[in-house]
Amino acid sequence: MPMFQPSKKDGGLLGFEGGGDGRILDLDTAVKDGVLGGVVGGGYGGGIGEKLDLKKMIEELNLPEVPSVFICPISLEPMQDPVTLCTGQTYEKSNILKWFSLGHYTCPTTMQELWDDTVTPNKTLYHLIYTWFSQKYVQMKKRSEDAQGRASELLSTLKKVKGQARIQTLKELKQVVVSHSTARKTVVDEGGVALLSSLLGPFTSYAVGSEVVAILVNLALSSESKTNLMQPAKVSSIVDILNEGSLETKVNCVRLIETLMEEKDFRSEIVSSHSLLVALMRLVRDKRHPTGHLPGLGLLKLISMHQQVRSLIVSIGAIPQLVELIPVLNPECLELALFILNALSSVPEGKQGLKDCQTLYPIWLNY
Repeated sequence: MPMFQPSKKDGGLLGFEGGGDGRILDLDTAVKDGVLGGVVGGGYGGGIGEKLDLKKMIEELNLPEVPSVFICPISLEPMQDPVTLCTGQTYEKSNILKWFSLGHYTCPTTMQELWDDTVTPNKTLYHLIYTWFSQKYVQMKKRSEDAQGRASELLSTLKKVKGQARIQTLKELKQVVVSHSTARKTVVDEGGVALLSSLLGPFTSYAVGSEVVAILVNLALSSESKTNLMQPAKVSSIVDILNEGSLETKVNCVRLIETLMEEKDFRSEIVSSHSLLVALMRLVRDKRHPTGHLPGLGLLKLISMHQQVRSLIVSIGAIPQLVELIPVLNPECLELALFILNALSSVPEGKQGLKDCQTLYPIWLNY
């Protein structure tokens, strides 16, 4: 990206300094050649339609990449009110005035002493910044509106279809929901959570259930929705999916169960499931997929905080399995594993289980 090299001409921008060849590019050439992404002309930036607030657009877009010529060298943020100094360098007005107020009378970039502290509004650069962000903003709004409409359409379709068509509809809905916050809101507002929850039950196929869970973990679930999902048949379905699923699906199931455990009406018997605990230990011990260790241990920690379930956790052989893992766990996972072992030691079976692990004591001496 060429460095911005402004000069005063009608308070505007004369050109851009090129790379190592020292070329000076005028604005039209810079835009035409793709330096600024071809954004001049048309759209909201040209004064057509409703005037958009630049600050609001910058904040809402929160873009990871912005043309370097739009960035203030002081704050490293996009400029909203660019002004040019006598040295030809351009800054955000509030930043350079603050620089002056601190007693600095040099150019922050070049460290040249200023012979004139006048700041000149750079109207041409402002227009470029405004136009570029306007077009990005309008595109974002258009995509959001499209996503809302698509989510609503897919929910309507989901009520009618079965079999493979249902699976395909769920896959498409998942893609929209994962990518667009507006789509997530639409699904919640239009009763999509209840519809999706109704698809979980004793006869739910893995193909359907895994997609449903993947969508639900991306939604803001109400207290009523969580209570509905805590029905034994639905929890059992989620546990079955956890046992059968890919790593991504397993982690989604773990996240969903964690969400349910946050509900004030949660009862420990909901997770008093031999099948659930075995599935979690399998996830924690899976050496092929270490990224599953942290979520698995995280949920196991939450469950171990309920005293009524601790004996059941011990009964599936959790203690020797966790002890065996201690030397290879990263610090975050190790902390969780030690917390769980400590919790399990509060029940007689757990205390005995720790005594039976002859390798436990030398391992702990190393930590």
